[in-house]
Amino acid sequence: MNKYTHNPVLLDECIEALNIRPEGVYLDGTLGRAGHSREIAKRLTTGRLICVDRDQAALDAARERLAPWMDRTTLVHSNFDRVDEILDELSLPGIDGMLFDLGVSSPQLDDGSRGFSYMADAPLDMRMDQEEGVTAADIVNGWPQEELRRIISQYGEERYASQIAGAIVRRREDKPVSTTLELVEIIRGAMPAKALREKQHPAKRTFQAIRIAVNDELACVERMLQRAVPRLDKGGRLAVITFHSLEDRIVKTGLAEFARGCTCPPDFPVCVCGRKPDIKLVNKKPILPSEQEIEENPRARSAKLRVAEKL
Repeated sequence: MNKYTHNPVLLDECIEALNIRPEGVYLDGTLGRAGHSREIAKRLTTGRLICVDRDQAALDAARERLAPWMDRTTLVHSNFDRVDEILDELSLPGIDGMLFDLGVSSPQLDDGSRGFSYMADAPLDMRMDQEEGVTAADIVNGWPQEELRRIISQYGEERYASQIAGAIVRRREDKPVSTTLELVEIIRGAMPAKALREKQHPAKRTFQAIRIAVNDELACVERMLQRAVPRLDKGGRLAVITFHSLEDRIVKTGLAEFARGCTCPPDFPVCVCGRKPDIKLVNKKPILPSEQEIEENPRARSAKLRVAEKL
Protein backbone atom coordinates (compact mmCIF):
# COMPACT_ATOMS: atom_id res chain seq x y z
CA MET A 1 0.00 0.00 0.00
CA ASN A 2 1.18 3.49 -0.78
CA LYS A 3 2.21 5.07 2.51
CA TYR A 4 0.33 8.22 1.55
CA THR A 5 -3.05 6.47 1.32
CA HIS A 6 -5.41 7.72 4.00
CA ASN A 7 -8.89 8.97 4.78
CA PRO A 8 -9.10 12.78 4.67
CA VAL A 9 -11.28 14.13 7.46
CA LEU A 10 -14.81 15.36 6.62
CA LEU A 11 -14.06 14.91 2.92
CA ASP A 12 -17.61 14.95 1.53
CA GLU A 13 -18.56 17.81 3.81
CA CYS A 14 -15.56 19.89 2.68
CA ILE A 15 -16.27 19.34 -1.00
CA GLU A 16 -19.90 20.34 -0.52
CA ALA A 17 -18.86 23.35 1.56
CA LEU A 18 -16.51 24.68 -1.13
CA ASN A 19 -19.29 24.64 -3.74
CA ILE A 20 -16.69 23.94 -6.43
CA ARG A 21 -17.09 25.36 -9.94
CA PRO A 22 -15.13 23.59 -12.72
CA GLU A 23 -13.59 26.87 -13.88
CA GLY A 24 -12.87 28.20 -10.39
CA VAL A 25 -9.61 28.82 -8.56
CA TYR A 26 -9.14 27.10 -5.19
CA LEU A 27 -6.47 26.87 -2.55
CA ASP A 28 -5.77 23.94 -0.23
CA GLY A 29 -3.65 25.64 2.43
CA THR A 30 -2.76 22.43 4.26
CA LEU A 31 -1.99 19.90 1.55
CA GLY A 32 -0.87 17.01 3.80
CA ARG A 33 -1.51 13.72 2.03
CA ALA A 34 -3.46 15.49 -0.71
CA GLY A 35 -6.73 13.69 0.06
CA HIS A 36 -8.83 16.84 -0.07
CA SER A 37 -6.80 18.22 -2.98
CA ARG A 38 -7.45 15.14 -5.12
CA GLU A 39 -11.19 15.57 -4.81
CA ILE A 40 -11.02 19.29 -5.57
CA ALA A 41 -8.76 18.74 -8.59
CA LYS A 42 -11.06 16.04 -9.99
CA ARG A 43 -13.86 18.58 -10.19
CA LEU A 44 -11.90 21.20 -12.12
CA THR A 45 -11.74 21.55 -15.91
CA THR A 46 -10.32 24.96 -16.78
CA GLY A 47 -9.93 25.86 -13.12
CA ARG A 48 -6.82 25.87 -10.95
CA LEU A 49 -5.83 24.37 -7.62
CA ILE A 50 -3.07 25.84 -5.43
CA CYS A 51 -1.67 23.37 -2.90
CA VAL A 52 0.31 24.79 0.02
CA ASP A 53 2.33 22.98 2.66
CA ARG A 54 5.25 23.95 4.88
CA ASP A 55 6.50 20.34 4.82
CA GLN A 56 8.55 19.63 1.69
CA ALA A 57 7.93 15.89 2.11
CA ALA A 58 4.19 16.46 1.61
CA LEU A 59 4.82 18.40 -1.60
CA ASP A 60 7.17 15.72 -2.93
CA ALA A 61 4.60 12.99 -2.28
CA ALA A 62 1.82 15.07 -3.83
CA ARG A 63 3.47 14.93 -7.26
CA GLU A 64 2.52 11.26 -7.38
CA ARG A 65 -0.82 11.61 -5.61
CA LEU A 66 -1.94 14.44 -7.89
CA ALA A 67 -0.22 13.23 -11.08
CA PRO A 68 -3.42 13.00 -13.19
CA TRP A 69 -4.28 16.63 -12.41
CA MET A 70 -0.90 18.36 -12.33
CA ASP A 71 -1.86 20.39 -15.43
CA ARG A 72 -4.28 22.33 -13.22
CA THR A 73 -2.30 22.20 -9.95
CA THR A 74 0.37 24.52 -8.49
CA LEU A 75 2.46 23.28 -5.54
CA VAL A 76 3.77 25.91 -3.13
CA HIS A 77 6.27 25.38 -0.30
CA SER A 78 5.08 27.87 2.29
CA ASN A 79 3.06 28.31 5.47
CA PHE A 80 -0.69 28.81 5.11
CA ASP A 81 -0.58 32.05 7.08
CA ARG A 82 1.20 33.63 4.07
CA VAL A 83 -1.88 33.13 1.89
CA ASP A 84 -1.94 36.76 0.79
CA GLU A 85 1.73 36.69 -0.28
CA ILE A 86 1.20 33.37 -2.06
CA LEU A 87 -1.68 34.78 -4.08
CA ASP A 88 0.29 37.96 -4.84
CA GLU A 89 3.19 35.88 -6.17
CA LEU A 90 0.75 34.01 -8.40
CA SER A 91 -0.88 37.29 -9.57
CA LEU A 92 -4.27 36.25 -8.19
CA PRO A 93 -6.15 39.15 -6.58
CA GLY A 94 -9.00 36.89 -5.45
CA ILE A 95 -10.07 33.24 -5.63
CA ASP A 96 -13.21 31.12 -5.32
CA GLY A 97 -12.47 29.01 -2.29
CA MET A 98 -9.96 28.04 0.36
CA LEU A 99 -9.66 24.98 2.59
CA PHE A 100 -7.53 24.71 5.72
CA ASP A 101 -7.29 21.40 7.60
CA LEU A 102 -5.47 22.40 10.78
CA GLY A 103 -4.66 18.91 12.02
CA VAL A 104 -1.10 17.60 12.02
CA SER A 105 -0.83 15.50 8.88
CA SER A 106 -0.73 11.75 9.33
CA PRO A 107 2.70 11.29 7.70
CA GLN A 108 4.23 13.59 10.30
CA LEU A 109 2.61 11.67 13.14
CA ASP A 110 3.36 8.28 11.62
CA ASP A 111 7.02 9.06 10.85
CA GLY A 112 8.59 8.40 14.24
CA SER A 113 11.79 10.21 13.26
CA ARG A 114 9.98 13.58 13.15
CA GLY A 115 9.53 13.67 16.92
CA PHE A 116 5.78 14.34 16.95
CA SER A 117 4.86 11.02 18.53
CA TYR A 118 5.09 10.06 22.20
CA MET A 119 4.96 6.40 21.13
CA ALA A 120 8.28 6.21 19.25
CA ASP A 121 11.78 7.22 20.29
CA ALA A 122 13.20 10.03 18.17
CA PRO A 123 15.06 13.33 18.46
CA LEU A 124 12.91 16.13 19.88
CA ASP A 125 12.11 18.03 16.69
CA MET A 126 8.36 18.51 15.95
CA ARG A 127 8.94 21.10 13.20
CA MET A 128 6.45 20.93 10.35
CA ASP A 129 8.99 22.74 8.19
CA GLN A 130 12.31 21.06 8.89
CA GLU A 131 14.20 23.87 7.19
CA GLU A 132 13.43 26.57 9.74
CA GLY A 133 12.44 27.46 13.27
CA VAL A 134 13.10 26.26 16.79
CA THR A 135 12.89 22.58 17.64
CA ALA A 136 11.12 20.91 20.53
CA ALA A 137 14.57 20.31 22.04
CA ASP A 138 15.26 24.06 21.96
CA ILE A 139 12.07 24.71 23.91
CA VAL A 140 12.40 21.85 26.38
CA ASN A 141 16.03 22.63 27.18
CA GLY A 142 16.10 26.40 26.82
CA TRP A 143 12.82 28.03 27.78
CA PRO A 144 12.35 29.29 31.37
CA GLN A 145 10.29 27.12 33.71
CA GLU A 146 7.42 29.63 33.87
CA GLU A 147 7.20 29.78 30.07
CA LEU A 148 7.15 25.99 29.89
CA ARG A 149 4.39 25.92 32.49
CA ARG A 150 2.42 28.52 30.55
CA ILE A 151 2.47 26.74 27.21
CA ILE A 152 1.77 23.30 28.73
CA SER A 153 -1.17 24.76 30.63
CA GLN A 154 -2.48 27.03 27.88
CA TYR A 155 -1.78 25.05 24.72
CA GLY A 156 -2.09 21.57 26.20
CA GLU A 157 -4.80 22.36 28.74
CA GLU A 158 -2.78 20.15 31.08
CA ARG A 159 -3.75 20.45 34.76
CA TYR A 160 -0.35 19.17 35.93
CA ALA A 161 1.57 21.78 33.92
CA SER A 162 3.44 23.16 36.95
CA GLN A 163 4.67 19.74 38.03
CA ILE A 164 5.71 18.77 34.49
CA ALA A 165 7.56 22.06 33.85
CA GLY A 166 9.40 21.70 37.16
CA ALA A 167 10.38 18.12 36.38
CA ILE A 168 11.71 19.09 32.94
CA VAL A 169 13.87 21.86 34.41
CA ARG A 170 15.27 19.59 37.14
CA ARG A 171 16.15 16.89 34.60
CA ARG A 172 17.81 19.25 32.11
CA GLU A 173 20.08 20.62 34.87
CA ASP A 174 21.83 17.23 34.80
CA LYS A 175 21.85 16.79 31.04
CA PRO A 176 19.81 18.00 28.04
CA VAL A 177 16.59 16.17 27.22
CA SER A 178 17.22 14.93 23.69
CA THR A 179 14.59 12.32 22.75
CA THR A 180 10.83 11.92 22.78
CA LEU A 181 10.83 8.95 25.14
CA GLU A 182 13.09 10.77 27.59
CA LEU A 183 10.48 13.51 27.69
CA VAL A 184 7.67 10.95 28.10
CA GLU A 185 9.53 9.47 31.09
CA ILE A 186 9.83 12.92 32.71
CA ILE A 187 6.14 13.63 32.16
CA ARG A 188 5.10 10.27 33.63
CA GLY A 189 7.30 10.85 36.66
CA ALA A 190 5.75 14.25 37.31
CA MET A 191 2.12 13.12 37.24
CA PRO A 192 0.16 11.51 40.09
CA ALA A 193 -0.80 7.85 39.87
CA LYS A 194 -4.48 8.63 39.23
CA ALA A 195 -3.54 10.64 36.11
CA LEU A 196 -1.47 7.76 34.77
CA ARG A 197 -4.53 5.50 34.96
CA GLU A 198 -6.57 7.72 32.63
CA LYS A 199 -7.42 6.40 29.17
CA GLN A 200 -5.52 9.21 27.42
CA HIS A 201 -1.74 8.85 27.17
CA PRO A 202 -0.16 10.98 29.93
CA ALA A 203 2.15 12.76 27.48
CA LYS A 204 -0.50 13.65 24.89
CA ARG A 205 -1.36 17.12 26.17
CA THR A 206 2.23 18.16 26.82
CA PHE A 207 3.37 16.99 23.37
CA GLN A 208 0.48 18.92 21.81
CA ALA A 209 1.51 22.04 23.71
CA ILE A 210 5.16 21.84 22.66
CA ARG A 211 4.20 21.12 19.03
CA ILE A 212 1.93 24.18 18.97
CA ALA A 213 4.74 26.32 20.38
CA VAL A 214 7.36 24.95 17.96
CA ASN A 215 5.19 25.71 14.94
CA ASP A 216 3.51 28.89 16.26
CA GLU A 217 0.24 27.23 15.29
CA LEU A 218 -2.33 29.42 17.03
CA ALA A 219 -0.84 32.69 15.81
CA CYS A 220 -0.70 31.17 12.30
CA VAL A 221 -4.44 30.47 12.42
CA GLU A 222 -5.19 34.07 13.46
CA ARG A 223 -2.99 35.46 10.68
CA MET A 224 -4.51 33.09 8.13
CA LEU A 225 -8.05 34.24 8.86
CA GLN A 226 -7.13 37.91 8.66
CA ARG A 227 -5.42 37.40 5.31
CA ALA A 228 -7.69 34.78 3.71
CA VAL A 229 -11.12 36.39 4.00
CA PRO A 230 -10.19 39.58 2.09
CA ARG A 231 -8.82 37.47 -0.79
CA LEU A 232 -12.06 35.57 -1.45
CA ASP A 233 -14.09 36.70 -4.43
CA LYS A 234 -17.80 37.37 -3.93
CA GLY A 235 -19.54 34.07 -3.28
CA GLY A 236 -16.23 32.39 -2.51
CA ARG A 237 -16.15 29.90 0.35
CA LEU A 238 -13.73 29.47 3.25
CA ALA A 239 -13.71 26.06 4.98
CA VAL A 240 -11.62 25.44 8.11
CA ILE A 241 -11.25 22.16 10.00
CA THR A 242 -10.02 22.36 13.58
CA PHE A 243 -9.10 19.58 16.00
CA HIS A 244 -8.94 21.17 19.43
CA SER A 245 -10.77 23.85 21.34
CA LEU A 246 -8.02 26.48 21.16
CA GLU A 247 -7.99 26.50 17.35
CA ASP A 248 -11.76 26.27 17.10
CA ARG A 249 -12.21 29.26 19.42
CA ILE A 250 -9.89 31.35 17.22
CA VAL A 251 -11.74 30.34 14.03
CA LYS A 252 -15.20 30.82 15.56
CA THR A 253 -14.33 34.24 16.96
CA GLY A 254 -12.49 35.38 13.83
CA LEU A 255 -15.30 34.42 11.47
CA ALA A 256 -17.91 35.98 13.76
CA GLU A 257 -16.00 39.27 13.65
CA PHE A 258 -15.91 39.24 9.84
CA ALA A 259 -19.65 38.41 9.81
CA ARG A 260 -20.55 41.40 12.03
CA GLY A 261 -22.35 44.31 10.50
CA CYS A 262 -23.27 47.58 12.23
CA THR A 263 -21.48 48.16 15.53
CA CYS A 264 -23.46 51.23 16.59
CA PRO A 265 -25.08 51.17 20.04
CA PRO A 266 -28.59 49.63 19.97
CA ASP A 267 -30.23 52.93 20.94
CA PHE A 268 -28.89 54.77 17.86
CA PRO A 269 -31.84 55.58 15.54
CA VAL A 270 -29.72 55.10 12.39
CA CYS A 271 -26.36 53.48 11.63
CA VAL A 272 -23.48 55.93 11.60
CA CYS A 273 -20.59 53.45 11.51
CA GLY A 274 -21.38 52.21 8.00
CA ARG A 275 -19.88 48.83 8.73
CA LYS A 276 -21.06 45.95 6.53
CA PRO A 277 -20.41 42.26 7.11
CA ASP A 278 -17.67 40.72 4.93
CA ILE A 279 -18.99 37.17 5.11
CA LYS A 280 -21.99 35.13 6.10
CA LEU A 281 -21.70 31.96 8.14
CA VAL A 282 -22.93 29.04 6.04
CA ASN A 283 -23.54 26.97 9.17
CA LYS A 284 -24.25 28.51 12.57
CA LYS A 285 -22.80 25.47 14.31
CA PRO A 286 -19.70 23.50 13.24
CA ILE A 287 -20.12 20.43 11.03
CA LEU A 288 -19.04 17.29 12.87
CA PRO A 289 -17.94 13.87 11.57
CA SER A 290 -20.50 11.09 11.48
CA GLU A 291 -20.31 8.12 13.81
CA GLN A 292 -19.35 6.00 10.79
CA GLU A 293 -16.42 8.27 9.93
CA ILE A 294 -15.21 8.25 13.53
CA GLU A 295 -15.36 4.46 13.55
CA GLU A 296 -13.42 4.24 10.30
CA ASN A 297 -10.99 7.05 11.16
CA PRO A 298 -10.59 7.66 14.94
CA ARG A 299 -8.43 10.74 14.25
CA ALA A 300 -11.57 12.48 13.00
CA ARG A 301 -13.23 12.30 16.42
CA SER A 302 -12.47 15.87 17.52
CA ALA A 303 -12.77 17.51 14.07
CA LYS A 304 -15.01 20.55 13.54
CA LEU A 305 -15.66 22.19 10.17
CA ARG A 306 -16.70 25.85 9.96
CA VAL A 307 -17.71 27.41 6.64
CA ALA A 308 -18.18 31.03 5.56
CA GLU A 309 -19.13 32.69 2.27
CA LYS A 310 -17.85 36.06 1.04
CA LEU A 311 -20.53 38.68 0.56
